[in-house]
Amino acid sequence: MKTLFVSALMALVPGLVMAQATPAAAKTSTKKTAKNAVKAPVAKAKAPHKVLVAKAQPTSRRARISSAAPVVAVGAMASGAAGAAGQGGLSPAEMAIAERVHVGRIACELGAHVTVAADASAPGHFHVEGKGFKYYMTPVATSTGVVRLEDAKAGAVWLQIANKSMLMNQKMGQRLADDCMSSEQVVVAESIKHNPPASVFEPLPAAK
Repeated sequence: MKTLFVSALMALVPGLVMAQATPAAAKTSTKKTAKNAVKAPVAKAKAPHKVLVAKAQPTSRRARISSAAPVVAVGAMASGAAGAAGQGGLSPAEMAIAERVHVGRIACELGAHVTVAADASAPGHFHVEGKGFKYYMTPVATSTGVVRLEDAKAGAVWLQIANKSMLMNQKMGQRLADDCMSSEQVVVAESIKHNPPASVFEPLPAAK
């Protein structure tokens, strides 16, 4: 009996020794890990580089005015150009002349005809055409009030008065069409025939 008890006890002793050794080993490993963790160097965060910002120097009132002057000038030029483009590059006086121009197929002497047509894409400009000629004309202001259209490049001039019109080429020194009358001018011409204006050379009636 004693022999059996001693044998059983001897069999249990190795297990007890291993059970006690395991926690001790675990504790030793944990201590070493913690110790290594403490000794591990901590990476220091680098301080951000300082960014130098240049302070804007206050500008003087004279400098601000000088820098703004070119901008104002450019704006004024653009505004003027836009206004001129809106009228086809013509002045108000020239546009007023253009409104008085008779358009259409106009009969002239010797069976000739002149066709005056407004340019729809360029207000105040006209196409003046006939047999053997074709001009592109614009109004020109005159001191006498006569309606005058010119093609400066070709040297052609169209003159319109109350009762008739004529076309001449100044470079060639000749008239291309004369005694041209629109329907409105025919009415004025007939009125003049029946009621001719008094001549400045006629003697004044004697005083009574």
